[in-house]
Amino acid sequence: MADRAAGAQLARLLVERPDAELREVLRAGIEAVCALHAGTCELGNPDSPSATVAMVRWGSGRFDHLVLADSPVVLQPIGGEPQVVLDDRVERLPAYDRASVSRLRNAAGGFWVASTRPEAADQALTGSRPLAGLRRFAVLTDGVSRLVERYGWGWDTLLETLDTQGPNAVLAAVRAAEQADPPGRFPGKRHDDATVVFGRPGPGDRPS
Repeated sequence: MADRAAGAQLARLLVERPDAELREVLRAGIEAVCALHAGTCELGNPDSPSATVAMVRWGSGRFDHLVLADSPVVLQPIGGEPQVVLDDRVERLPAYDRASVSRLRNAAGGFWVASTRPEAADQALTGSRPLAGLRRFAVLTDGVSRLVERYGWGWDTLLETLDTQGPNAVLAAVRAAEQADPPGRFPGKRHDDATVVFGRPGPGDRPS
């Protein structure tokens, strides 16, 4: 499931089914993307394109969230500390060689992503809370959350920077930290996709 195709289908479904539970939205999104590629792609291949998913939705006095794989949602209640919703199953695999990761993708005891198996939606982390109690939130790819996981930021610092300076300041900070790193300090890619959405879900507010 390519990120762009998944995003387009999920956005459509969130509008068309505003009252659907978010796992249902994700399941329908996976099914829709698979239907677009039926007959042209090998949908049974465990190494088919896949995507992490992080969604938020608010309305009718509630704020809902969903996380599947390693793109976290950070929520800060009014008068409270940031709360992080993170699916860290990929960080707890018994092995990370190519064969092991392929075998453990969308499998019991492994990790789950949005790909060609709609039942992956059942493995997503979800929650709902009263909208009135939420101060602000952020939806991040792991290319942004590494500011906390690798570079010593706190979640409160990340949210405050987003709130006062905007997403561009955070994206610039993560790229600067990566450039300053000696090569090979961390495993994997030196640079990763860095995307962030920030919002204060009050009346009339729009995410940035």
